[in-house]
Amino acid sequence: MTTMLTVLENQPLAPLTTFGIGGAARYFAAARSESDVTEAVAWAKERGLPLFVLGGGSNLLVSDGGFPGLVLHIDIRGVAQDKPWSPDFCVGAGEVWDTFVDAAIEANCAGIECLAGIPGRVGGTPVQNVGAYGQEVSETIRQVRVFDTQTLEFLWLSKEDCRFRYRESIFNTTERGRYIVTAVVFLLHYGAPTLAYVELAKRFEGRKPSLREVAETVREIRRGKGMLLVEGDSDCRSAGSFFKNPIVPIEMVPRVAGAVGVAAEAVPQWLAGSGKVKLPAAWLLEKAGFTKGFGEGAAGISSRHTLALINRGGATFADVERLQNEIIATVRERFGITLEREPVLVG
Repeated sequence: MTTMLTVLENQPLAPLTTFGIGGAARYFAAARSESDVTEAVAWAKERGLPLFVLGGGSNLLVSDGGFPGLVLHIDIRGVAQDKPWSPDFCVGAGEVWDTFVDAAIEANCAGIECLAGIPGRVGGTPVQNVGAYGQEVSETIRQVRVFDTQTLEFLWLSKEDCRFRYRESIFNTTERGRYIVTAVVFLLHYGAPTLAYVELAKRFEGRKPSLREVAETVREIRRGKGMLLVEGDSDCRSAGSFFKNPIVPIEMVPRVAGAVGVAAEAVPQWLAGSGKVKLPAAWLLEKAGFTKGFGEGAAGISSRHTLALINRGGATFADVERLQNEIIATVRERFGITLEREPVLVG
């Protein structure tokens, strides 16, 4: 077929990720419109090539061998407010997430102010049901515009269609690889910021902060934990939180408590459905001996955030995988809990 799509060969992927790790894509193309997405999918199908969709590269771990097919970088931009007085926004999947956060705050719309400073693009947020500091995007997403690679049609999926759960949606579970997100519609609201997160509530105790104040405070907290991208800071060369907070049967808590010699009520935990609790992965790592700054090689743990595995410079996928496997095995042996990696593996 005749195509206007520019396809590059052997494109390095490491510079396109926040981890800065991994090999090259055999083929690479940027999609700046929905027609580019259609052409790219057809191009890959005609050649029998696997397709991987890349956004901001903030939640990826690319293998040293790279990717053998076509990597499609979604770069569809735009933040459109439905009406000047409406809290509805339609945002291109390739738009920088933090740009949208600022646009919403400028319009005095609440609902995502606690998600300020998160790296990546808008299209990646429904995939992982991104959340932090008391908010999740599933609370404000109304619709997701997608290209169905099976039917080769564009369609709108409702919030219910996406089946959001903690760090999950159909996009990374039951329908992984089927849909390519091109836009997201958010329904925000006019009102006060969310102060559900304890650290934020303490910061503003006794007063009512603006949306802007909350967003800037969140960015400040993230920077203090090495979770805000800062050029030249190796603690920021990561994929964010590397392990999910495990959700386990409540009967597991006494075993965890016994392993560290504390009472069951001393184990930090949150209710997570009938008979289940969520445990902080960072706490489990620390109790298993994986503290801030752990490791002497190119891959290690951030000096400011226990859950962030980092590339200190020159780390390979193999380096990160070894550290990951050591942590998982040790935590499983000590607590009987198997941690799950949060970043997506490419290749």
